[in-house]
Amino acid sequence: MESLHCGDILSGTVAAIERFGVFVALDDGPAHPLFPGVGFIAIPELSWRRFDDPTDVVQVGQRVSCEFIGADTRNAEARLSLKALEPDPFQAFADRTVVGQEFRGTVEKVVPIGVFVDLGGGIVGLVPFREIDGRPAASPAEDFEVGEQIAVVVAEVELPTRRVCLARPGSSQYACDRDP
Repeated sequence: MESLHCGDILSGTVAAIERFGVFVALDDGPAHPLFPGVGFIAIPELSWRRFDDPTDVVQVGQRVSCEFIGADTRNAEARLSLKALEPDPFQAFADRTVVGQEFRGTVEKVVPIGVFVDLGGGIVGLVPFREIDGRPAASPAEDFEVGEQIAVVVAEVELPTRRVCLARPGSSQYACDRDP
């Protein structure tokens, strides 16, 4: 493992899939107490898109190429990322989107703080219910139904926190409230 550097690309075969991650038998991997030459991909490093089960992303026996992101010397594993070799859809969205841009999206979830709207391509934004300048940012929760198509306007895209704040068209202000 001492010869590996962050950013190195390693190839191998998916050896085992667990609820906590995926073991990869590396072509040229480090020694491991149970799986010789193993790398490990933690669940968050599998894909940019959301998924319910790791088998939605990879299958046992599948060949994969991954980026080396670190070493787990305690377990003698190479920590790997499959998603690091894929373009980040959030970055692409941020690059092509401007504040005030209108989208049609699907109501994914209605929660006490607002409505989560799927804009497509794995991008989900929030239309908050809290007040902005004394006016509601969105109608009450009862006015929205999961699966409903609605028009929204981008109020803010926060790259560091990977958040998209949305507003309803015609809203007088396209800015998300900040908690004090």
